[in-house]
Amino acid sequence: MTEPLVLSFDVDCEPDHAFGVWTTKLSSWWPADHTVSGEKGAEIVLEDWPGGRIFERTRAGDVHEWGRITVWEPPRRLVYQWHLAHDPGEATEVEIRFIGRGTATTVEIAHRGWERLGAAGPQRRRTNRAGWDGVLPHFVAACAS
Repeated sequence: MTEPLVLSFDVDCEPDHAFGVWTTKLSSWWPADHTVSGEKGAEIVLEDWPGGRIFERTRAGDVHEWGRITVWEPPRRLVYQWHLAHDPGEATEVEIRFIGRGTATTVEIAHRGWERLGAAGPQRRRTNRAGWDGVLPHFVAACAS
């Protein structure tokens, strides 16, 4: 079994703000080099209900689906199937918890399901670890503004 990626960090805002930045302001902080199109100015949408899509829409109107929401519990918990740039049948699962600590929030991410990918699982896990390292500083900065 390939171990889940587990990440934990603090942001300088309350959980409702952190959850909102993650779910409604993706386009403002998600880096273009972590999208399917690589296009600056692409709209990134997270539909706010179980079964809702996560996708990018380019300026030309092309839509690239990245995943599907499975659990929607604002402002504490969000879970989705994640297949950015891969077939939906190869989706992994991302669970994010937003835990209040006074005026700050601890964000805990568990990214799992690598074993579903067979021999490709360990490499995809390593690639996603580097991806999280490239994305999360943008989220932290967005929470502070």
